[in-house]
Amino acid sequence: MKLLLIEDDPSLRTTLARTLGRRGWDVATCEDGGLALQQWDAVQPDVVALDLTLPHVDGLQLLTIARQRGWLTPVLILTARGTVGDRVMGLNTGADDYLAKPFDLDELEARLRALCRRSVGVAAAGATGGVVDRGHALGALRLDPESGAAYHGDAILDMPPRELALLQALMARPGRAVAKERLFELVFPGALDVQYEAIEVVVYRLRKRLDSTGVALVTLRGLGYLLKVDA
Repeated sequence: MKLLLIEDDPSLRTTLARTLGRRGWDVATCEDGGLALQQWDAVQPDVVALDLTLPHVDGLQLLTIARQRGWLTPVLILTARGTVGDRVMGLNTGADDYLAKPFDLDELEARLRALCRRSVGVAAAGATGGVVDRGHALGALRLDPESGAAYHGDAILDMPPRELALLQALMARPGRAVAKERLFELVFPGALDVQYEAIEVVVYRLRKRLDSTGVALVTLRGLGYLLKVDA
């Protein structure tokens, strides 16, 4: 798996690259926000670990540009900014996970691997706890059973891995509510320091994305969320 590590601290950057490299990762590094987009495009990584405090271009600005370009690579933010507000801001910008410094290396690797798995559509779902059967359809929306990609008619819906994981979970139970707690487990697997309310950010983003598809993401107070075809 290819990792792009964007981190300006030379000691941390070297340590992470060396250690993860020994564990089988193909690690490319970048220390400058101004050069990171060029390297991101050249490396085509499976996952990006992104520091927020970078020279020349801030990490959040960098992530915003990447998402505006349609780059869907999963992004794990690494930062000393550990407040809830900073985490929500990062998730709103398009990050898929958030790990505050200092962190445990084993946890970092576990989260990176989880993002890689989710980016290729390997996600658990369904109330029974089984694997998602991704070949579902609802109205003009459908999930490709091979890739797990989402389509509106014949057009692919480009979306970040967290939104796709949420859509997969909801489309596995069309018209039936899925509890907020269950969705959090599916969208943020193993995320020990992500606030529970973060699932609401992903719900909000997916709801906006589905606005013109004829399918609505509905909140049922006390029950959870469901997808239904708009009347």
